[in-house]
Amino acid sequence: MNRRTVITGLAVTPLAVADPAHAFPAQRVSASSRKGATLVIGHRGASGYRPEHTLASYELAARMGADFIEPDVVITRDGVLVCRHEPEIGGTTDVASRPEFADRKTTKKLDGANVTGWWAEDFTLAELKTLYAAERLPGVRQENTMYNGRLRVPTLDEAFQLRAELSRRLGRRIGIYPETKHPTYFQELGLPLEKRLLGLVRKHGLNHADAPIFVQSFETTNLQQLRRMGLRAPAVQLLSATGAPYDLVAAGDPRTYADLITPKGLGAIARYAQGLGPDKSLVIPRTAAGALGSPTALVDNAHAQGLLVHPYTFRAENTFLPADYRSSGGENDFGKAIDEQITFLATGIDGLFTDQPDVGVFARSERAAA
Repeated sequence: MNRRTVITGLAVTPLAVADPAHAFPAQRVSASSRKGATLVIGHRGASGYRPEHTLASYELAARMGADFIEPDVVITRDGVLVCRHEPEIGGTTDVASRPEFADRKTTKKLDGANVTGWWAEDFTLAELKTLYAAERLPGVRQENTMYNGRLRVPTLDEAFQLRAELSRRLGRRIGIYPETKHPTYFQELGLPLEKRLLGLVRKHGLNHADAPIFVQSFETTNLQQLRRMGLRAPAVQLLSATGAPYDLVAAGDPRTYADLITPKGLGAIARYAQGLGPDKSLVIPRTAAGALGSPTALVDNAHAQGLLVHPYTFRAENTFLPADYRSSGGENDFGKAIDEQITFLATGIDGLFTDQPDVGVFARSERAAA
């Protein structure tokens, strides 16, 4: 099976600036009040087809039918929020090939681990805008590398503008799902993300309970801080399959992600968030042989607390799929990704993050028809 089909007729040129939407009174958000068609969330855009976190990737996701586009959020030295997967940008831009920035390479401690590379917070926005985005997984997604050197790093404000413009052009409401990356790290640097993010949410008229936005984080404290600062839009607590939120680690709090998914932990999350973004293995784990096992109680337990469940990350390549959903092709060929997603949809999840939004849209339609 070929790794992907050829996509034609889909624009990838960034669109014009949009007017902010009108705000509405705040209201409580629950799983029942937002129930409807399962959401397809373009993970970093359509990152299976374009370098992630570019306006071209976000636009393609929306044109493929994604309900939400997902930008990861870091910050520049002069305090501008930009869309990158991590603060270290050596693997997602061409900075390593730029001799004028060779002396910016350095080692920093990120969430307790030493990481060497180039860091967004060591660049002004003007400097960052001279860089081009690069495919993060060139060995898996070689076709995406042909866009290297052609797409710039967007600001979060540009992603918000694109969301509104796409909503107008496509005639349906496109949502945005920003993730604060390593908020404790940035707070310790004196470059907190929260106030700036809330400012953009307000600027674009999205600070209300029914807005097409979810603010997400793997940490817990910053979501609660955003609530106290006035965030009225929905929030989602991300959950890793292992480890603990770094804000809890830094504070000496012994709780882990495993503690957060207990009924008691879910009750605590429901006091500041409207949903969960769990690693998909927390919904259906894999067996020792790498096949899909039986669903856990997480979806039912979360729904009992009024929490939506949006697991991550669904990818179509064999290398990412459970053993029983792989095709006979190579590791980078597409496998039975539609079947895998239908299996997860049957658990009652409320949405899913996918690198290939067209696959998610098709799986949702096939599940609904069945």
